[in-house]
Amino acid sequence: MTGHARKVPRVAVVYDLGSATPNDILAAAHRLCEVVFVADFARPGTAGARQSMLALAEVVDVTGLDPEGRLRLLRGAAVDGIVTYSEYQLAETARLAHGLGLPYHAVEVIPALVDKLEQRRILAEAGVQATRCTVIGDDPARALDLVGVPAVIKPRIGAGSLHTTRVDTAEEFLATVAARPVGIEFVAEQMLVGDAGVAGEFWGDYVSVESVHTGTASRQVCVTGKFALAEPFRETGMLLPATLTEDAAAEVLALEAAAVRALGIRHGITHTEIKLTSDGPRIIEVNGRLGGYVPEILRRATGINLVRTALHVALGGEPRIPAARHRGVTYQYFLTPPALAGTLTSVDGVAELAGLPGVRNVETHAEPGRLVDWREGTQSHLGVVFGSAPDHDALRTVAESINATFRPVFAPSPGAGA
Repeated sequence: MTGHARKVPRVAVVYDLGSATPNDILAAAHRLCEVVFVADFARPGTAGARQSMLALAEVVDVTGLDPEGRLRLLRGAAVDGIVTYSEYQLAETARLAHGLGLPYHAVEVIPALVDKLEQRRILAEAGVQATRCTVIGDDPARALDLVGVPAVIKPRIGAGSLHTTRVDTAEEFLATVAARPVGIEFVAEQMLVGDAGVAGEFWGDYVSVESVHTGTASRQVCVTGKFALAEPFRETGMLLPATLTEDAAAEVLALEAAAVRALGIRHGITHTEIKLTSDGPRIIEVNGRLGGYVPEILRRATGINLVRTALHVALGGEPRIPAARHRGVTYQYFLTPPALAGTLTSVDGVAELAGLPGVRNVETHAEPGRLVDWREGTQSHLGVVFGSAPDHDALRTVAESINATFRPVFAPSPGAGA
């Protein structure tokens, strides 16, 4: 007697620069689904992964196609789900999901997830949080009057702290606006002033919440702790568990849940950054996808694989997510350059990093001759140290040792600086 082979479900992954590599995605899909990559190879974040995608999986090449042409190819691929791990493909993925009748963020939710001004408007109107925010446009003086200082100037649409700058005076505000790149719309918003005492003096004054949303419920997976920011707003790493008290963590989770409801998020994964202030937690931004670097640290700390969970949710599933349990503290520490733009001329201390207590792996891309610009945000860092420590005090000691050991040397570009 012969049986019918069970059809393996297929998930389209709209690929671009983001929180998971082709190898990460394919490993996460093992015994769950087949992956079909959807790629526009004219995109700089996709072009570099072309060969690996073509060698490893089926690829739907949508380069140069109009929206209807892309949708037609996806219909032909007969996929059962769709997802992206890239901020830059949220809108496209929602459009394709709608055309295919597949679950994903609703098209009408996307502006609230990718447009920082729109998100601030919705959160204020819902009574979740009022934060002064405006488009700078051609009248920076008006924007300054509306927002005041200190303020944050950043692209209206973007990720990874790219071109994000703090300004503390009216003069800095106007100078930063005058020097901003052309072709990008910027917003100015009220700066949320952190309280270093909430997470502890050494640690970052912000955290993130990772959550999973399906048709039946929203599940908060964890609160991810952070190392202190490098000037002006560059992430330097993350840790699990965070250093928050139970009461502080509960406030953070309540705020995140309120923001998710206000924005109308019903499906997918969110990564919400929250500032820890003396007046309580405040939303920095809600992102409609996995956070960069989050899947690796969460999997290593708890065994929870959010890359796989995203595929499961894309198929309409209800993934079981266990409560996060920790043994010691798991971390990623970014090798962050100083706030300058210049050419890396030499690096000392890389070999010694691997010998520090609890260091599991050191990943570097600090080759002499590389041009480094702090304005590229998290894309400017020179590597990552992965490890674990018995407790937060031990981790602080290791982090201080990393800072003392890793010594990059730069030849600054003329006129470059913070």
